[in-house]
Amino acid sequence: MILGLDDQARWDKQHADARGTDAPASFLRQVFETDDWQLLRGRALDIACGQGRNSLYLAERGFEVVAMDISAVALDEARKRAELKRLRIDWRQTDLEAVRLDEAAYDLIVNFKYLQRSLIPHIKRAIKSGGHVVFETYLIDQKEHGHPKNPDYLLRHNELLEHFRDFRVLYYREGKFHDGSEASCRAGVFAQRIA
Repeated sequence: MILGLDDQARWDKQHADARGTDAPASFLRQVFETDDWQLLRGRALDIACGQGRNSLYLAERGFEVVAMDISAVALDEARKRAELKRLRIDWRQTDLEAVRLDEAAYDLIVNFKYLQRSLIPHIKRAIKSGGHVVFETYLIDQKEHGHPKNPDYLLRHNELLEHFRDFRVLYYREGKFHDGSEASCRAGVFAQRIA
């Protein structure tokens, strides 16, 4: 697959300049720990995985994880972290604007801090019947508080809920939240494919 070289260079630089965290996204932890949902183990996909914090968390919880990102730098760091924890994760350097996801291939798909609206129907089809999605990214309000500011990468109010209206929505939130020391405006959904 030919990768978007401009996107790859931009993300490689960003990941080279920043040290990521091993802590999973707070919304993902909330779904698994606070709300005590009994998710089946199985095959999981982490979209735009970055340095792998959510992939590591899912692998530690017993999922067979496929993790995709365009950045080779991020994936190299993610591999190192997985090796230190002795976790097996299928890391794939992928241009998400050109990816083809297999239909009904995953029990769980997670998507954090990444919005590509054209990918959402593919995500929905890639989830097995009865499988789940955990999706959280920035709201339009975020442009008043920091990065990102481009409305192409920001959800409108209730937009995420609308994208998953044909799923059983188990939990939805929208507003300003903290993820570690970072506060940002985000929407998140935890939903189940019912058909």
